[in-house]
Amino acid sequence: MSAVLPLHPDSTPRDATSALPLAEPEPRAGSVEKLATRLRHQVGQAIADFGMIEDGDKVMVCLSGGKDSYTMLDVLLQLQKKAPVKFELVAVNLDQKQPDFPEDVLPRYLESVGVPYTILEQDTYSVVTRVVPEGKTMCSLCSRLRRGALYTHAAEHGFTKIALGHHRDDLVATFFLNLFFHAKLSGMPPKLLSDDGRHVVIRPLAYVREDDIARYARLKQFPIIPCNLCGSQENLQRKQVQRMMADWERESPGRLETIARALGDIRPSQLSDPKLFDFLGLRGAGTVDSDPSSDEASVASARTA
Repeated sequence: MSAVLPLHPDSTPRDATSALPLAEPEPRAGSVEKLATRLRHQVGQAIADFGMIEDGDKVMVCLSGGKDSYTMLDVLLQLQKKAPVKFELVAVNLDQKQPDFPEDVLPRYLESVGVPYTILEQDTYSVVTRVVPEGKTMCSLCSRLRRGALYTHAAEHGFTKIALGHHRDDLVATFFLNLFFHAKLSGMPPKLLSDDGRHVVIRPLAYVREDDIARYARLKQFPIIPCNLCGSQENLQRKQVQRMMADWERESPGRLETIARALGDIRPSQLSDPKLFDFLGLRGAGTVDSDPSSDEASVASARTA
């Protein structure tokens, strides 16, 4: 497979230590084309920065029927027409057999925009409602079952990339969930290899704000399908983090953008993880019997970690 090429004329891969791009000025209300241009630039930049799509890729675009996945598919289709690389897009939806799920909505929409698609059918709803005690959050099990079905389909049909609709705010929220509730500095990367090493998962909306996605979905009038499994139940911890983020953005506009940029500018020597930085080997120039090469090695390890 050939080297990664940018999917937007202004998108060039950034140096690994550079910060994430700053948010651009808000488009005027109702200006769908200006907003579309902005989203194309941000998605194209993310694809270039992380090498998400390469020449010859077959990309499985996971479509849930929500605003995020509709926007992701729409922007990828726009980029596909202008990209200097050739890649295939196939929309895939998992029908989990939720009660009253409108089965005709997604096929009708996808046919109207000329996108090849597959509707998978797997009754995860019955499994989740049977296994999870009443009143408990079902999202975790539901997510695992959904991921397993999608990964299996990707392997069976030769997909080289799996595209998910997580956006900038999801990445920031996941970082704080891990920080506050799991005592670790980790998050939701824009590109990852699945645990079994078989699938490359990409998140093209990694630089895009949720507010912009919501506005774009309204302007484009996507036929949104709400998640009715267990009454759109949300994880309590995630809700707490989302409220905190909303308060921050209301009190200090731009704070979430700063945090998102910080996730792309990590300094291992200024944290406390001895697995990432050689603190034991760190010596000052005036230390007796110090080895200058150990200092250089420590600095080099910090730069490359």
